[in-house]
Amino acid sequence: MTQLTGKKVLITGALGTIGRALVSRFAEEGATVIALDRPDVANAQETLGKDVRYFGCDLNQLSATEAAASKLADEVDGIDVLINNAALVIMKPFESFSIEEYENQVRINSSAAFVLARACSPAMKAKKYGKIVNVTSLTLTGRWDGYVPYIASKGALYGLIKGLARELGAHGINVNGISPGAVVSEAEFRDRADTREEYHNWILENQSLKRRIQAVDVANLALFLSSSQSDAISGQNIQIDGGW
Repeated sequence: MTQLTGKKVLITGALGTIGRALVSRFAEEGATVIALDRPDVANAQETLGKDVRYFGCDLNQLSATEAAASKLADEVDGIDVLINNAALVIMKPFESFSIEEYENQVRINSSAAFVLARACSPAMKAKKYGKIVNVTSLTLTGRWDGYVPYIASKGALYGLIKGLARELGAHGINVNGISPGAVVSEAEFRDRADTREEYHNWILENQSLKRRIQAVDVANLALFLSSSQSDAISGQNIQIDGGW
């Protein structure tokens, strides 16, 4: 028997670099995985595998997201583990952001995590068991330019960890966070095509460990926080960044 046999796991942002690693790692450990990402992505099911249930949802639509998650939870007799991994990242000077762009990042990166937790927590309370893991960010340390709305939204997500851990702890529900560092991703190769080598070297200069963080590293930590091995841990935000 693997670590999560029989557990139902909902993972958002499932089609990104970290999301796919999460889906794969949790499926390997016997979980029933429900993968959530944008509804307009072609071939999503083929990307994630036939044994994963894919569900398209626009996290910008908070009421619809909560209703969909509640319906999913009912269909599978309750979500046991919720991984809030979805994120919208836009980089530019903060004066250049419109109010709508700011609000979009807050809704997707933190408000959606609130409504998903609200949708999944009733069944967790009934079972006296549940794990919620929010993926925050190394940018909370304040060493990054051009990400003001993103950092603000991840700060709100960190606050959600602390608040939910307090309110849900009495019901046997653990709430924790993961702050990944500079994970090697498709976005890095796409958005930094002309400067990637410089960026790569800068990351290694700043990290204590002289190897890049991989998506599977983040997935392994999420798996630990979602398993019985972390039953005594709640309200924490753990950095996995190679030691900045």
